[in-house]
Amino acid sequence: MLILAIGLSACSDTTQPLDQSEAVNSDRRLVGKVQIDGSSTVFPISEAVAEEFNAIAPKVRITVGVSGTGGGFKKFINNEIAISNASRSIKPSEAERAAAAGIDYIELPVAFDGLSVVVNPKNDWVDHLTIAELNHIWRPEAPATRWREVRADWPDQPIKLYGPGTDSGTFDYFTKVVNGKEQASRPDFTASEDDNVLVQGIAGDLYSLGYFGYAYYKENQDKLSVVAIDGGTGPITPSETTINEGTYAPLSRPVFIYARLSALEDPITEKFVHFYLDQAEKLASEVGYIPMPQTVYLAAHDRVSNRITGSAYLAGSTLQPLTQ
Repeated sequence: MLILAIGLSACSDTTQPLDQSEAVNSDRRLVGKVQIDGSSTVFPISEAVAEEFNAIAPKVRITVGVSGTGGGFKKFINNEIAISNASRSIKPSEAERAAAAGIDYIELPVAFDGLSVVVNPKNDWVDHLTIAELNHIWRPEAPATRWREVRADWPDQPIKLYGPGTDSGTFDYFTKVVNGKEQASRPDFTASEDDNVLVQGIAGDLYSLGYFGYAYYKENQDKLSVVAIDGGTGPITPSETTINEGTYAPLSRPVFIYARLSALEDPITEKFVHFYLDQAEKLASEVGYIPMPQTVYLAAHDRVSNRITGSAYLAGSTLQPLTQ
């Protein structure tokens, strides 16, 4: 997270964001559209930003869809949407397809998230889970099918699993961290790109377990119990503090929007993206995510204004990726 903040701020000499809110307020007669799709994790932030933008530009039609991070990138590469919500960075294969299609993009981190493992609120046996135990439950080969297979003193009852669909960036991130490889997962779980479906399933099933973004747990904490995760330093429960300081590891991550370069030639889309960056710090908190450092948002404004394309996470991009 610190490397990201340094890397993004290093590319910018900008010290103040553009006052796009004032600019939009000066012309309530703006007419146009902005199309967004992708991650269900990022959806609450983008939806909140869209509502705020419509309050000052009511004639701009903003659609925010949910087809998963992978589904959003497919539409983005096909030139169907201007902005793609993503709960992971763009994959090299997706970047290659974008380049082949002539799609240039700007990656913009907007918040931090902590993947939350949740159980039914009447579950009184799971006090915490280790990454090894999560692997035992979710691995594609010989996974635990009953709770007592995870720990001998747990109930001899089947584990009912819920999780994001395979087009989800959350699914990619979770399987990479827990099982060592993206998309590596047992197939026999209830999958949905709509996190509300997962919430309802877990809330209605005593022997269930699932995972999704922190905001959906926070919004439904009266219906769910969150599980502390031991990543090697003892059990840590996800919270605004533990996610922000990095102690909730290894299930914390940044989330993004991707702006298509050609779409930014539309003044309304560019206004909306700057507005998004202006509002992200406040609205990310309101919907349950953790804001980025202000230096990251300032640098993101500069990248949009100066059309600095590429990814801060992808090898060979304009900025140094976190993996180096």
